[in-house]
Amino acid sequence: MKNWKKAGLTALAGSLVATSAFAGAVSVTGTANLTYASKAGAEDSAGASYASGVGVGVDGDRWGINKTLSFSGSGEMDNGWTVSVSQGLANGAVSGLGMTIDMGDMGSLNYETSTGARGIGKIKDMMPTADEDVGNGIDVDGSGTVGGLSGTVSGGVTGFHYANTINDMIELGIGYTPKGKGSNANGAVGGSGAKASTTSAFVKLDPMDGLEVGFGTGEAGVATGDTSLTNEYMTYYATYVYGPVTVGYQFSEVDMNASTAADDEQTRWAVLYAINDEISVSYQNHTSESSLSTETTDEEADGYSISYTTGGMTIKAHQNHADNVNNAANMESEHTEIGVTFAF
Repeated sequence: MKNWKKAGLTALAGSLVATSAFAGAVSVTGTANLTYASKAGAEDSAGASYASGVGVGVDGDRWGINKTLSFSGSGEMDNGWTVSVSQGLANGAVSGLGMTIDMGDMGSLNYETSTGARGIGKIKDMMPTADEDVGNGIDVDGSGTVGGLSGTVSGGVTGFHYANTINDMIELGIGYTPKGKGSNANGAVGGSGAKASTTSAFVKLDPMDGLEVGFGTGEAGVATGDTSLTNEYMTYYATYVYGPVTVGYQFSEVDMNASTAADDEQTRWAVLYAINDEISVSYQNHTSESSLSTETTDEEADGYSISYTTGGMTIKAHQNHADNVNNAANMESEHTEIGVTFAF
């Protein structure tokens, strides 16, 4: 990690709080991450065509390397609040640009333009795992981008998130993603085709040692150009830690009020076992039930993960398998990935 001192940061606008200019530090961090991945399932079907870009005989390079650097800076104002900014560079493009105002006992307010989760999105998947979740790499055609597991809630990615913790036992989160077609530069506005704003909230409770429970709800805009249409989201979960074992259960519901797409009910459970301080293994199970009469099969998936950490090096591996992806019969997908990461 390298640090550069940065002097003369501009104070926050007077509409927030009056304060003098302050000095802060900007740091750059990164990880060296190398992975090997393989896929199987629909892309191996004899009926797939070469022209589609996936199908028989299509087997590209399976090696990948992380190309991301993270920049962050922070400074303290005269009233004790802390302002921080962060930005990632992925393949030379901006990723995860955000600003956070930490107001102490009053909580914190964050605005982010991409890659973040707002509101209920913070708790969309709370199941313990040694590596990735059960949906990682699952899709309908082997491309890695089309039709993953169903029933996952969302609170949007571009917008505001307020967080506060009360008595170290209750955590609150409120998210707001303004209507529009994406993130904007300073002084700009969204273009045509705006959808309704997305609002959501969650609460986490720690009622006893080792036990955590949470509930979230919200409404999300639909990309239809009609700002009155929203879909409804709900999720609740519980995790419990007992010695080296962590178990979890989560139920999520997506009501597609604004479209003819299927409503989904998703159930997940997981077990993680910490063999020692360096090695952990886990298992996750997923089921999603669709409301469409044409989708009569449940989507089912499970995944195994393992991780080993020594010093600044972490080796992880996982294998996920899914049947009836998107509740379509005989739509099978499998993803296996092994990676080694060095932190610096």
